[in-house]
Parts: sequence; structure tokens; C-alpha cells
Amino acid sequence: MSKRGIALAGAALALALAACTKDEPENRPALTQREKDSILGGSTIPGAKAVKKSMTVADSVAARQGRMIDTAP
Repeated sequence: MSKRGIALAGAALALALAACTKDEPENRPALTQREKDSILGGSTIPGAKAVKKSMTVADSVAARQGRMIDTAP
């Protein structure tokens, strides 16, 4: 196959793929930082365990502070 034929086939493929894309916008709500961190914490990438641990510690501190406010005179 000649270079011109390959170029035409590539252009036709690109047009076909462009025609198959969705034109409608995605209606997904944006994720909060907490949701993003939760997804990251559940992944297997390096450092993900630290993210999950820090979220757990932050939750514990917030719960402890809530209990202290509730028991204040």
C-alpha cells in the first residue's frame, strides 16, 4: 500500500472515530475533595495508604472534638 493510501485510510479512520463521540455533555456532579481523597485512598498507587490513614485520623479528631463540645458545661 502506498503512503498516500495509508494517509487516506488514517484520515478516514479519524473521521469515523470523531463521528462516534458523544455530543452531549456529561451531567455528573463534580466530586468533592473528600470524595477524590477517598477514591485515591482505595487505590493501589504508592502513598494511597497514607491518604486513607490521614482521613481516618481526621475523622477521629472531628468526632472527639464533637464529643468535647457536647460535654462542655
